[in-house]
Amino acid sequence: MTEAVKQPALDPTTVSPRTGSSYPAPFDEPCREREKRVLGDPLGLTQYGVNLTTLAPGAWSAQRHWHKHEDEFVYILEGEVTLVTDAGEQLLGPGMAAGFPAGKEDGHCLINRSDRPASFLEVGSRAALEQGVYPDIDMTFEIRDRKASFFHKNGDPY
Repeated sequence: MTEAVKQPALDPTTVSPRTGSSYPAPFDEPCREREKRVLGDPLGLTQYGVNLTTLAPGAWSAQRHWHKHEDEFVYILEGEVTLVTDAGEQLLGPGMAAGFPAGKEDGHCLINRSDRPASFLEVGSRAALEQGVYPDIDMTFEIRDRKASFFHKNGDPY
């Protein structure tokens, strides 16, 4: 393709990637090799967010978590990831999808246990106020105005 892409289309490679995580240490460690390209914002989407996420071998999408107010959906594009939930683990490959309804207390994350990168689309609603829980660690989160804050489960901030 030699022609420049014009709105409403977007070439994801033109979007600067965000690498790592905003988690406090040491919880950021498994996500340091996670790369996200925010696709919804440059297209002017306000009702839901869309990210193109790439996990290097060994990287996690997030700490295992669940959302109180937001639905979340992932669609695997390439590579393989292990989906971890309360029910256990299962391997997801290209063309497979998973969904996580708001308020369902079943923590989830994706881990790339393969020897090559894996990428997926991540779609989530944009609740004005979002809260969630990390069931495996002493951490909760709150998102206001698209800025995340992290707390101990007793309410003390990190």
